[in-house]
Amino acid sequence: TRGANKAPVYHGDRLLADSPSRLFIDAQSPGEWRGKDFYPVLDEISEFNNQLNNSVLASMLALKQSHPTNTNEPLGDNFEFDINREMQCPTVDEFPAYQKDHPQWGMPYGLPAIAQQEHEQIMAWLQAGAPASQAAPVPPSDQQGIARWEAFLNQDSFKHQLVSRYLYEHLFIAHIYFEDKQGDTRFYSLQRALTPPGEPFKPLATRRPFSSPFPEQDSNTNQRVYYRFMPVKNTIVSKLHMPIKLDEARMEKWQGWFIEPEYEVSEIPGYAPEVASNPFVAFAQIPVSSRYRFMIDEAQYTIMQFIKGPVCRGQIALNVINDHFWVMFLNPSSDILEHQDAFLRNARNTISMPAEEQSNAMPTNWIKYAKQEREYLEARSQYIAQHAQGEVSLDLDIIWQGDGENDNAGLTILRHYDAATVVKGFVGERPQTAWIITYPLFERIHYLLVAGYDVYGNVGHQLNSRIYMDFLRMEGEFNFLSLLPAQTRQTVWDKWYRGVVSPVEKYVADGHQLSGETAMTFNTEEPLNELYQRVKHHLADVLSPRHELTNGFTDDTSLTALERITATNGIPASLLPQSSVVLVEDESGEVKHVYTLLSNNAYTNISHIIAEDARRLPEEDTLTLAYGFATSHPNAIFHLSEQQLPAFSEHIAGLQNEADLQRLYETFGVRRTAADFWQVSDTIHQWYRQTYPLEFGYLDYNRLTNW
Repeated sequence: TRGANKAPVYHGDRLLADSPSRLFIDAQSPGEWRGKDFYPVLDEISEFNNQLNNSVLASMLALKQSHPTNTNEPLGDNFEFDINREMQCPTVDEFPAYQKDHPQWGMPYGLPAIAQQEHEQIMAWLQAGAPASQAAPVPPSDQQGIARWEAFLNQDSFKHQLVSRYLYEHLFIAHIYFEDKQGDTRFYSLQRALTPPGEPFKPLATRRPFSSPFPEQDSNTNQRVYYRFMPVKNTIVSKLHMPIKLDEARMEKWQGWFIEPEYEVSEIPGYAPEVASNPFVAFAQIPVSSRYRFMIDEAQYTIMQFIKGPVCRGQIALNVINDHFWVMFLNPSSDILEHQDAFLRNARNTISMPAEEQSNAMPTNWIKYAKQEREYLEARSQYIAQHAQGEVSLDLDIIWQGDGENDNAGLTILRHYDAATVVKGFVGERPQTAWIITYPLFERIHYLLVAGYDVYGNVGHQLNSRIYMDFLRMEGEFNFLSLLPAQTRQTVWDKWYRGVVSPVEKYVADGHQLSGETAMTFNTEEPLNELYQRVKHHLADVLSPRHELTNGFTDDTSLTALERITATNGIPASLLPQSSVVLVEDESGEVKHVYTLLSNNAYTNISHIIAEDARRLPEEDTLTLAYGFATSHPNAIFHLSEQQLPAFSEHIAGLQNEADLQRLYETFGVRRTAADFWQVSDTIHQWYRQTYPLEFGYLDYNRLTNW
């Protein structure tokens, strides 16, 4: 087993990059982990069948049984739940002192003890030496899928090798499946190897998916890599689960986009950081249209990689985006895209990514990136003026309609303070902002926040990545604003960026000068609201209905109550926790529905890394109530009957202070210390598994409020 280590993974002010410690990647045996300063949490000393005395895990579980904290009362001030708190990680020798100082800090921390029967089952397993269960054999149908896809990805031509490298760098954290087995689906990860299929697999432990797999050789070596599918060993948790299906239909698409077009790949690019970190250089030989089609075809997954990846954790990482915004994509059939092949050939060398500096970067490099972004925007505006004016109309036709069938065409991103979610469909009547994503923007987001981001990097790497994302956010917003009348764009921008905007953002924003007028005619005095509604109508045939309230209880009384919640804004919205899971059952208990209640914070602007509270506008906060799950990190759990929905919505609409919120919690909430906490949790997860078997993953309770 890996064991434990006292060094935090999330350490934003480290001066030098740390060594990665990724499970199943950076070491493969207990001995290797001990060599990386991980100490055991199981008993590796005692005789067989007596392995409890020196087990930190067993001691933590026993401590909780002695102090179960199922009192249905708020936990004391000695409990800390901030994700940035100072963590405790005792060794077996330190455990007696830990137990004396923190007798209530058993496992699970801050939650009730697990059932006695489950506790005894785990302790018996630990006493027997924690034997690993035998890995289940790969089903024959999956074996066929693996063989077919490994054959596709490991062909010898330069063209195939370059395409496979591109696909891998966009799939390396995906949970891949070949067949939907309704709750019994097996997931696999795509990994690089130096051995071909059929030979023993050894993972390549590189920092990034584009890091050289040949560390002892020249970065431009012609030695090749292979791509292999390995079973996902981890328990599936919602915050990391990103399923994507590889089947015949997918292969036909990729064959049509990447292999069938006539283009030449004369060489495989090397792995030098200035090449490998820049997709516009590394993959310049692959047509832009092919790459863009690939990314938007599963756009939710593509965005989910940074939403659920290591980068998207903590308030400072998340305050680069608004709490509620819609995302749409440039139409791949638009003439603008055809111009971008030529444009990117000229512009690619003026674009660099923070990962080029690897994981030890100077914290002042963002100045260079700001200058490059300004130059890129000015070059883009000039190119459009020279080549596209009069050829491309700025109207709704520039927005991709999902080819009439793809529900990835319209997405909603929801921030929950220190976490976020991306869902299909336009959730909520009116977002705070909206983006139109183009290929160059989409690719830079991916190589900034997913492929190029290193959670073990130093403060410079993390700061540069954070500030660079400011530039990309503004680019997406300006793309959307280009559909508004020219005289309206600045008015809306000034509303989105009220107050004191950071000088670097103002510098970059000044580069977003598009002289062209929209081809749309607006019929109201509120063109922004009108544009939101017209965009929604434009994509109506493909917008996913998954999170619509009509999927749940639909009688007039219930639906009216649910809709009243979504219409609540201002102070009541500002008082509620950022994300809540709401379990509602009918009178018989047979029919259950789960909703996610989200409080969307409003700000004068999101232009600064710090002092976010000083820019809050609680009177403009809104609520979003979505059917199903729109969070992996609930801050609260509510459990009520269908008959209580009107009272629940009335309580929410009437919130004016913390005392009102406390009464809401006490009437409908499920405390961390509730005696039936795990029973309610099991009901929620059972519903999740039955309703969305492919997307199911266990929720993270670390952010639950202690009310």
